Amino acid sequence: MSLKANLQTIRAGIETACRRCGRDPRTVRLVAVSKTKPVSLIEEAAAAGQTLFGESYVQEFVAKAEAIALPLEWHFIGALQSNKVKYLRGHTALIHSVDRYSLAAEIDRQWASLEEPAAILIQVNIGEEASKSGTTAKELEELVRRVSLLPHLRIRGLMTLPPYCEDPEEVRPYFRSLRQLALTIEELKLPGVAMEELSMGMSHDFAVAIEEGATLVRVGTAIFGERERN
Repeated sequence: MSLKANLQTIRAGIETACRRCGRDPRTVRLVAVSKTKPVSLIEEAAAAGQTLFGESYVQEFVAKAEAIALPLEWHFIGALQSNKVKYLRGHTALIHSVDRYSLAAEIDRQWASLEEPAAILIQVNIGEEASKSGTTAKELEELVRRVSLLPHLRIRGLMTLPPYCEDPEEVRPYFRSLRQLALTIEELKLPGVAMEELSMGMSHDFAVAIEEGATLVRVGTAIFGERERN
């Protein structure tokens, strides 16, 4: 199948999942995960109507953003080191992967010179896997309270990378847990904190994620094919 056809299939899947659970398809956005993919494929996806892309590696992201002269929306979705934050300043609409206060503080410092605050999601390691980044569910509230005091960023929601399961139904409890955590945080009514976004769901399980409240689904393989390993 062509890249355009792949995008059409994913969009149809999003609409079907939304209808199944009574949601407006416009409440779910597709993040095309373009990490390790060449500029030519991103431009091809853009020509097919895709405008939102997610990158995971800072240097690669910056190079692509500078090379592509199209009005695209870029999200940073990968693990982020504090010493790389400066390269993202002003180039990304949303950082999905804030998992510790020191990282949030550096984002706040780097965005201090910009008019608009940084929009971030707090990453939660919902399965408490040692191999994955993210704060724990138990530590989430304390982290959100601390980060909310930083003046140059806004917490827009939560993100998770749940344990991989072949059967998407086995992942549903993790998505449901993230949604419940978002509701708990929302009830705190903290300034600068709004649980508007839930970034969860990938190529094989995005439909279940949508049924459990995802507003951003991160799809790479089903659009671009298997990614190359660095």
